Amino acid sequence: MHKIIAQGAEAKLYLEKKREGDEEVTVLVKDRIKKSYRIPELDQKIRLHRTRHEANLISRARRAGVAAPLILDTSEFSINMEYIKGKRIKDVLNDMPDSERMLVYQLIGEAAARLHSAGIIHGDMTTSNMILKNGRLYIIDFGLGKFSKKPEDQATDLYVLFEALKSTHFKHLEQAWAKVLKVYKQKYPNANEVLTRIEKIKHRRRYMGE
Repeated sequence: MHKIIAQGAEAKLYLEKKREGDEEVTVLVKDRIKKSYRIPELDQKIRLHRTRHEANLISRARRAGVAAPLILDTSEFSINMEYIKGKRIKDVLNDMPDSERMLVYQLIGEAAARLHSAGIIHGDMTTSNMILKNGRLYIIDFGLGKFSKKPEDQATDLYVLFEALKSTHFKHLEQAWAKVLKVYKQKYPNANEVLTRIEKIKHRRRYMGE
């Protein structure tokens, strides 16, 4: 029996029990949904590419030292990966003790720096896609990710994080953003150029009335 835990426009996520030797383990399966409005051949090509691309991004992120799910297996349109059973940062950050929040900000800054140093853009870097488990911050869901070392892309990646902090954790925004950027600057050599681009993005958004 599958236990569906989430379903979006592109994919459904479900848990599956599998045998590994004498142990039964819980595996998270991400299955890309067939789109009936697309030509079948095109639909298969798109789903195949996106599945392989996401699995590659996750594997590359792990090699870069980012805590991310271990890829166990892939098929044409699905990824079987380690199930990270921990606390979603979106759900717990606001109620954490100040010292624990500061540690989370540190881990977020380090993860962002490692991703960008490896040329990985997460694409949806929000606290919904961060899980805290045993003192480690796991980054999940690379479905919107891509490979790029362009400062504009990296700045946009961080701006998504800024907006997530602003909308969901507003009372901690100033402290969180300052700490994340401080760590990011310490860990990523090209940080200054990226941070300059972030300010330009903020200015554009204000000008456009967003």
